[in-house]
Amino acid sequence: MSNPAFNSNPAFTNNPNRAQSWSQQQGQQFGQQFGGQQQQYGQASPSAQQLNDIYDRPAATPQETGRMSIDGTIVKTAMTLGVVAIGFVVTMATFFAGLELPFYALTYGGALVGFVLALVNIFKREPSRGLILAYALAQGFFLGGISTMFEFLLEMPGIIMQALIATACVFGATLALYAFRIVRTSPRLTKIFFIALIGYALFSLVNVIMMWTGATQHEFGMRTMEVFGIPLGLILGVLAVLLGAYSLVMDFEMTENGVKRGAPAKYEWSAAFGITVTIIWLYIEILRIIAILRR
Repeated sequence: MSNPAFNSNPAFTNNPNRAQSWSQQQGQQFGQQFGGQQQQYGQASPSAQQLNDIYDRPAATPQETGRMSIDGTIVKTAMTLGVVAIGFVVTMATFFAGLELPFYALTYGGALVGFVLALVNIFKREPSRGLILAYALAQGFFLGGISTMFEFLLEMPGIIMQALIATACVFGATLALYAFRIVRTSPRLTKIFFIALIGYALFSLVNVIMMWTGATQHEFGMRTMEVFGIPLGLILGVLAVLLGAYSLVMDFEMTENGVKRGAPAKYEWSAAFGITVTIIWLYIEILRIIAILRR
């Protein structure tokens, strides 16, 4: 089990049956191409000089063979996050321009559209660059709106920069720990991760319902309850950040598996989508932690 963005693609899965089926399909395609080349050039054996030229030829890069690569995934992740940043800035611009209706429309509309597009991309077996970038733009609208509310409407100056820096630090630290083989996933930790994630999701759902129905009047709902003098939201926020960091480790691992298996380059977009989803989740949780602390 891992990020759903990766689970829907056989290029990343650890399921031997699905992986074998996908590998067989790739092998059949290669065999058809190789057979076509044999028919084109004839059945004559290559000369010694031709064999020597082939041997001395530099190895083809993943880009040349149309295969997934780490560099390609980094580029596509940067592109996706760049689109998020564009949406972020656009929503903030509507606020500063005094366009109240477009501001709230982009914020809440972006949340709804982003949620729907996330589900579409998760359950879509073949990655779609357009849908992934559309998801990134919608989430950018939402993040820009919610961040602006904290920064200006709730009068928490500097919270956006604090949340961005903290998110970048968590991402960088997790990537470094993974790159140096200090942190890895395990079946036991993954089970604990999903149990904790389900519990956190249920709490968040109940909290949102209570806020909508007026059962709690505070802007953070039940997160303001104190446990031994510590706000519950702070405890849950730290837990959510740890869950997000572990989710990043799973994202990195699944991306590396895709590269090792020679997955087609199009799956770089799937990897970029999965990593972007986790980064957005981390940013929201860190933003909320800082807001609770400053309250």
